[in-house]
Amino acid sequence: MRLISSNERLVHIEAGAEARLEGALAVPEGAEGIVLFAHGSGSSRHSPRNNYVAQVLRKAGLGTLLMDLLTREEDIDYETRFNIGLLSERLKAATEWLKEEASGLRIGYFGASTGAAAALQASTAYGIMIGAIVSRGGRPDLADDYLSKVKSPTLLIVGGRDELVIELNRKAYNKIKAEKEMVIVPGATHLFEEPSALEEVSSLAARWFKKYLHPEK
Repeated sequence: MRLISSNERLVHIEAGAEARLEGALAVPEGAEGIVLFAHGSGSSRHSPRNNYVAQVLRKAGLGTLLMDLLTREEDIDYETRFNIGLLSERLKAATEWLKEEASGLRIGYFGASTGAAAALQASTAYGIMIGAIVSRGGRPDLADDYLSKVKSPTLLIVGGRDELVIELNRKAYNKIKAEKEMVIVPGATHLFEEPSALEEVSSLAARWFKKYLHPEK
């Protein structure tokens, strides 16, 4: 079931001349920051997992923007789903839009799977302006050339039974020079479908974003 905030609204973001992307924006009154979601390959802004995390973040006083990084036509192409350069550029277009739409709020990125790679890569264009990054079951290895350039505090969350991705995240963790943490959720698989696993992800993400996206003095 999709959980929707009462103040969520549909938005459209121009990404160059080639794409007009849809997103769902929700900013609670008194929000302390806003989190831009980058979903994984084969998913969309309707991802029940990301929407669940977004609901938890909103309850914690953070705004959220869930968006499609690819058009419907582009998403049909399997190779395009793994084009991290393209996904990163789309994320930057959304960031520029969000800087105007939510002026005054610090921005964070939440990335899942390939979306985590796009978030890490895109963040290097902004330095510390991106206040925090959280990766859920991410593939940071797909942004390998950018990892040492990441300036944003980064939290890597991986399922304890997702052995290959654990190893990929450990290698990426060692290359990230920014403030960082890696948490392995015991018993969880790649999609965190086990009881309480996604709740743990949401709690970890909320704590990380609340720590780093508080308003600047």
